[in-house]
Amino acid sequence: MLKRENPITIQGPAGVLEGLHFEQPQARGLALICHPNPVKGGTMLNKVVSTLQRTARDAGYDTLRFNFRGVGASAGSHDMRMGEVEDAEAALAWLREQQPGLPVTLLGFSFGGFVAAALAGRMEARGEPLDRLFMVAPAVSRLDGLPLAERCALTIIQPDDDEVIDPATVHAFSAALTRPHELLKVAECGHFFHGKLVELKELVAPRLD
Repeated sequence: MLKRENPITIQGPAGVLEGLHFEQPQARGLALICHPNPVKGGTMLNKVVSTLQRTARDAGYDTLRFNFRGVGASAGSHDMRMGEVEDAEAALAWLREQQPGLPVTLLGFSFGGFVAAALAGRMEARGEPLDRLFMVAPAVSRLDGLPLAERCALTIIQPDDDEVIDPATVHAFSAALTRPHELLKVAECGHFFHGKLVELKELVAPRLD
């Protein structure tokens, strides 16, 4: 079976968004993957994002990764807060139209972890179903004051030697959550999972079953 993603364009709130869609025949679910900080060079081609996409694809999911506004061929300029969450909403709406009714999983890395979590909170507030949320080395400080999802399965994956996101901040965020969730710590691992991408896949894959 071919495992190639197809380039697509989506009408977003700030103009066209570019993305890569993997159409999974008889998919078990939909997976939207959000990329890291666009101001720091983050794009949908980031290797952690690519690993998350392949992991979801291999688990039987229809996947979509996309560039936020102002990144690559996506129109608009960086907002660095709710604008990117609105981009993710538009991307998810497009993905749901492809195979309606399938359960949704959101995955986000770094800044994308904030976006995925903020989108999850919006979805729950509207009564929209969400199956799972994965936050990988997430920028949790950006979530201050925002409603968080309480009902979906939540997995937080945090490198112990993260040089971008302070691990203690993520640990404190996890400790303050009153809802059930998992916090998985990755030893001897920096923010970008250099040499640890296989371990990341091994953490995510069984939780997509």
